Amino acid sequence: MNGARGVSKARAARRFWALLLMMPVVVCGATAVAAEFVVQSAETYLADKVYHLNADIDYDFSAQALEALHNGVPLVVQLDIEIDRARNYVWNENIAALHQRYQLGYEALIGRYVITNLNSGADAFYPTLDAAIDALGRISDLPLLDADLLNDDERYQVSLRASLDLEALPVPMRIMGYFSSDWRISSEWFRWSLE
Repeated sequence: MNGARGVSKARAARRFWALLLMMPVVVCGATAVAAEFVVQSAETYLADKVYHLNADIDYDFSAQALEALHNGVPLVVQLDIEIDRARNYVWNENIAALHQRYQLGYEALIGRYVITNLNSGADAFYPTLDAAIDALGRISDLPLLDADLLNDDERYQVSLRASLDLEALPVPMRIMGYFSSDWRISSEWFRWSLE
């Protein structure tokens, strides 16, 4: 009788430890799904011999990233934009790359959010986090490329990706960010033909 009870306790202990070891996987999996960036749409248009970009991006930051923001750590989002010459039998040739960076900050004393275009230095202020994130996701009339650099008889493709810039974090958080899916947030590449 004692032997059967001992085997039963051992089984229960193994089951407990197996569930305990799986818990971080379940928690991390739920967090990774909740925190993501998605490029919903993007298009280019030609105006005054310059191609411009319009895009809509959904930013869903992790709870850890938002907690850091509210504790004084600005978050930097980077847009990677590539323009490639389409070729039939070999890989496409990259002809231009642009990295557009925006910083989302929180001014606790005033209770407002600020988005800084790190390429131009321009600031915009918002009363709520939702308003700031919505504005961050609306890219409008961003100059990309001089049309004179392109050949009329060739095809071109534009690719856009949004990601949280880990290199902009303070060093202790940056190291943690390399190992946590809560900080490694990036969209898939969104591709379309340059019109």
